[in-house]
Amino acid sequence: MRPSLRARVVIVAGVLAAFVTRGWAIEQPVRLETKTGPLQGSLDLPNGTPPFPVVLIIAGSGPTDRDGNQALMKNDSLKLLGQALASKGIAALRNDKRGIAESAAAAPREEELRFETYVDDALQWVTWLRRDPRFLRIGLIGHSEGSLIGMLAAKQAKIDALVSIAGAGRPAPALIREQLATKLPPSLKASSDRILDELVAGRTVTDVPKDLMALYRPSLQPYLISWFKYDPAREIVALEVPMLIVQGTTDLQISVNDAKRLAAAKNDAKLRLIDGMNHVLKHATLPAEQQAAYTDPSLPIEAHAVEEITAFLTANIATAAER
Repeated sequence: MRPSLRARVVIVAGVLAAFVTRGWAIEQPVRLETKTGPLQGSLDLPNGTPPFPVVLIIAGSGPTDRDGNQALMKNDSLKLLGQALASKGIAALRNDKRGIAESAAAAPREEELRFETYVDDALQWVTWLRRDPRFLRIGLIGHSEGSLIGMLAAKQAKIDALVSIAGAGRPAPALIREQLATKLPPSLKASSDRILDELVAGRTVTDVPKDLMALYRPSLQPYLISWFKYDPAREIVALEVPMLIVQGTTDLQISVNDAKRLAAAKNDAKLRLIDGMNHVLKHATLPAEQQAAYTDPSLPIEAHAVEEITAFLTANIATAAER
């Protein structure tokens, strides 16, 4: 039997009340026009009346979309982070990287892509947020490679706070050497090291072994050269913005020592180590848990990380009334 109109009104009112009580986010699609095509994203908005504090969440390396996912790796890490922050009263903007998902139309030719392209995109999103009267103070959250992008953007844009999550503390070539050290046979490792040396020196390489082509293909080399010149520990020194460094202790891609290197370079930054958190912000201490964390979007992100990030942002980008 269908419920009466009065009963249905009561049910709907109850559901709406639950949403308001729990502070669930409202997700709104957004679009940024650029010279080469539009970038698409989502705003996670808190319940309540604006203006809100807001953060731009900058994704890490590879073909990563606004939710933190790739074609064979769906974990919703950035989506869960954005929604968690919105439930705490902090709006979050997540976007599909240039050339990825709904931002595919904005893709440049690969040989024209540079690391600074992503920095420029972050700066354009900050300008977009500045023009929106719903937001007063702005923070950046950079995950993985997005940490360095956030640092470089923070040097050019007026922002109020910066959060680095799983950000490298060393130049990219050092990380790549470390990650490949145990994965390549000696002959390929030698070739990889040689290619890295050339790219660090700013020189492209034509004789790339077939087995290394995915990483060092000629069309990608200009991007790698542009990325390799940055040392995160040097870039962080020049930043005057309040900064939080968050690092999981079971991250298989970025080490606790990387986070400590960043913190040592900027001694007024806050360092928070999250016990048992892996690279995609989820609890994983066993190999099976690591695999599931990368591919199971139903698994939650670490609550302790959300608490630390929320506390930092509330202290630095929320107004007195919002605190």
